[in-house]
Amino acid sequence: MTLPRNAESAPLVRHTLDASLRGLGVGSEVRADIALALGEACANVIQHAAAGREYEVRARMDGARCVVDVIDGGAGDGADGSAAWERVDAPPLAEHGRGLRLMRAFTEGVQIASRAHRNGSIVHFEKSLAT
Repeated sequence: MTLPRNAESAPLVRHTLDASLRGLGVGSEVRADIALALGEACANVIQHAAAGREYEVRARMDGARCVVDVIDGGAGDGADGSAAWERVDAPPLAEHGRGLRLMRAFTEGVQIASRAHRNGSIVHFEKSLAT
């Protein structure tokens, strides 16, 4: 999905992916973990990727795993789009900066990478569909 970089897009993409996973018989706890991680990744793009008016979410099934990539067009505070994700040592009770910590706690294979030959970053995570 290609989405506008606004607050209304995050619930839309979370709902769409959740409905798809529910249709495939994925349990509610696994879907909730994916929704939380997706929401954190989308919120970061919406808040920090000032260079792009849109962002992209790609989700696919890879065997017994859901694989998600959130792709932005660039961050306002870093040329390669990764600066907003570099502040990963936020205290547990901090108001901001806990998104990556939450994503790592609820999913597997979290990776943040710069886009090849373009500004921006790719937030990648996976979640086992087994409960």
